Amino acid sequence: MIVSSIIVTSIELIIPKFIQYFIDVIVPNKDTILFLTLLCGVIGLVVIMIYLSTVRNNLQRIVQEKASRDIHFKIFSHLRKLGFSHFERTPIGETLSLMNTEVTAVQNLYRHFIPFMIQEAIFSVIAISILFTMNVKLALIIIPSFLLYYLIGPRFEQKASILSKELSTNRITLNKKIYETISSLIEVRAYSSEKWEYERLNHDVQNLNKSMVKAFLYAYIRGTVRRLSYNAGAIAILIYGSILVQSNSLSVGEFVAFLLYYFTAMHRLTAVVTSLTEQRILMFQVDKIYQMTKIEPEIKEQPNPLQLLNVKGNIDFCNVHFSYPTSGEILKGFDLTVKSGQRIAFVGTSGNGKSTLLKLLGRFYDPNKGEILLDGVSLKELELSQIRESIGYVFQETYLFGTSVKENIRFGDPETTEQQVVAAAKAAYAHEFIMQLENGYDTLIGERGIKLSGGQKQRISIARMFLKNPRIVLLDEATSALDNISEVEVQRALDALLNGKTTFTVAHRLSTIQDYDQIVVLDDGKVVEKGTYTELMAMRGIFYTLAEGQEEAKTVQVGGI
Repeated sequence: MIVSSIIVTSIELIIPKFIQYFIDVIVPNKDTILFLTLLCGVIGLVVIMIYLSTVRNNLQRIVQEKASRDIHFKIFSHLRKLGFSHFERTPIGETLSLMNTEVTAVQNLYRHFIPFMIQEAIFSVIAISILFTMNVKLALIIIPSFLLYYLIGPRFEQKASILSKELSTNRITLNKKIYETISSLIEVRAYSSEKWEYERLNHDVQNLNKSMVKAFLYAYIRGTVRRLSYNAGAIAILIYGSILVQSNSLSVGEFVAFLLYYFTAMHRLTAVVTSLTEQRILMFQVDKIYQMTKIEPEIKEQPNPLQLLNVKGNIDFCNVHFSYPTSGEILKGFDLTVKSGQRIAFVGTSGNGKSTLLKLLGRFYDPNKGEILLDGVSLKELELSQIRESIGYVFQETYLFGTSVKENIRFGDPETTEQQVVAAAKAAYAHEFIMQLENGYDTLIGERGIKLSGGQKQRISIARMFLKNPRIVLLDEATSALDNISEVEVQRALDALLNGKTTFTVAHRLSTIQDYDQIVVLDDGKVVEKGTYTELMAMRGIFYTLAEGQEEAKTVQVGGI
């Protein structure tokens, strides 16, 4: 690309020399043959220039797009490495702004500034060199002309840079606000708060508009100073050049060529300075991406991780202590041994570490103290991919993609056939309702599955698990948000899924875990009761109190009805 730019620039710079030769030699001698010969030569060079310009532009585009691709892949890859904890702390709007605004700024370096700098710098250096070979004294005028711009222009450049940084910050704020506004449309309408939300959005829009007006104002002033500086130099060249022409120290052709070189060189040289200043603005945004890529993942895989030949699903919690960065200790010496195929339920009031245990099992976090073993091997020593492939999740709120039912089920295993997708749906008791949809398995279900009910979403999620067929299944209050009819349907699907699999459930409705092998009651981050449903009810302890409380709540609800 650089070689093409050098050749194209060299041909561009031959044109003023041709004009000089035409004025000084061809016109006085009226040499038509020489004129036609040179004209053919210039036309040939122009054809070469056009061809090489096309080659250069194509190469430039390849470099630009591959660089942009690499940046996107780098960020996406690093975001995945940062893991669960990063996304719990970082708002989605902030991450989207990073991808939409900061990445675009970095891409502009490759798409515009770097190629522009290369081309303009090459042209300026060659053009100024030619000017000094033509007439040193006249060429020295470039120095004060450029210094005039360099001494005054950067002040406006700096102000424009500051305002552009402010513009960038306001744009990020607005992007985050737009995301929040779109995400909360249902709640805003439900509360009839459209005016309140509009005023908040309008405030950010106005801030962006004001900063944009200021930034462009100083950009225009900057351009005016730039033109003023090299036009002042041009006046000096016209005065001194005319004196040199009258004294025969400079030919008319040389003078015309000199002016052409001067205007082009100064325009491009000052453009390089402007480009450097604008890049400083971008570097503020580049720095955000750089800092993000330097964030170390909290969960790291060992350099040479172990891999189990066959995951059986035996789990051991050994003196597990854990606390989040912004909270006190959640788990305080948690111990539990689970055999393959057992079903375990975690019960207790909120904030006692039930969901945290599931996150630790999936190695979204590591214990502060103690360890968790899978088939006798610490999770820290195993491949992360094997851990995640061995575990299936059914959350309280299922995430569905805005595509077809079939593709959402196939998410459990993208390599499966349509027949396997249908078999999984039947096993999850989802086939019947899917066939009642407008286009069956090809029905588009909208963003986050908005066209489906809660129970239908859960059965789609369970169908995914049948395809994935994990050895360990984690259920985080999978039926707590469902009505009684949907709960029965989902529970029937879950019973089919969990057969023979090691299962951990965060239980909200205690009636759903009566047949579990072991129920673990947590209080203050410790195991306070442990046993079957019958055993714990006979103990008349914390679990009994929780179960009786739910029964009383049901009685009150039925009585109210």
